[in-house]
Amino acid sequence: MNRRLSPLVALAAAALLLAGCSSDPLADQYREGSSKGFIAGDGSITEIALADRGEPIEFSGVTETGETVTSVETLGEVLVVNFWYASCAPCRAEASDLQRINAQFENEGASFLGVNVRDQAPNAIAFNETYSVTYPSVLDVDTGAMQLAFSGSIPPNAVPTTLVLDAEGRVAARILGQVTSPSILETLIRDTIAESGTTE
Repeated sequence: MNRRLSPLVALAAAALLLAGCSSDPLADQYREGSSKGFIAGDGSITEIALADRGEPIEFSGVTETGETVTSVETLGEVLVVNFWYASCAPCRAEASDLQRINAQFENEGASFLGVNVRDQAPNAIAFNETYSVTYPSVLDVDTGAMQLAFSGSIPPNAVPTTLVLDAEGRVAARILGQVTSPSILETLIRDTIAESGTTE
């Protein structure tokens, strides 16, 4: 039922002009159904059974604050990975929900990591301040290394995409497009956390 997706063959070629972070016109346009040029997923949700999961994802990157983060550091707990950029309207629309869920699961077996595919540090930091986002994001615009690492799990240019990795670093679930139902992501995270108690 779950098919491997085509590898990421290229980084996004056309960058959108960054909208001012003091207001949220792009998110408003998105909610009103005006897509203004971003490339988003279809909202599909995929869960992958334990027996069908691939190899652990190995990655390394530098965050907007200059810290290095690696996949090794995240093993042993569930990791939620969100691909985004500042001028992406659905990314803006889901930001508050993702931050709320991040806070909900802090010290409860799951953490969040963003992957910013287009912005440099100042724009990423401004976005975090505007939406009160506290979890880090790897800046991937220059190298594309994170997108390459996850290329078997996300199609080219589908932003936002949110992945739930199990405690072994394997993709357990994917939301392709905006997280429009936060309760579904919460359930995916809880279910993946609960697996560790059944597989020991």
